[in-house]
Amino acid sequence: MNSKLTLSIEKDIIEQAKEYAANQGRSLSNVVEEYLKSVSTQKVVKTLKEFHPLIEELAGSVQLPDSKKDYKELLSDALVEKYLK
Repeated sequence: MNSKLTLSIEKDIIEQAKEYAANQGRSLSNVVEEYLKSVSTQKVVKTLKEFHPLIEELAGSVQLPDSKKDYKELLSDALVEKYLK
């Protein structure tokens, strides 16, 4: 059963989020719902200690560059640099 939720968010952020959702072929409600699911699932998994000790040790060891690009764009750039330069 779905319920309505009212949020107060900066107008620019809302517009960017709507554009992102449209580019993904999804609704903004779906994007927010999936994000909230992932956050709540992560918390449950962490509390259950389901991670292998090696994974816990490695967590946070990789730092992505500060960029407004998403993962797919960063991967694409890296592949272009590797194979075309």
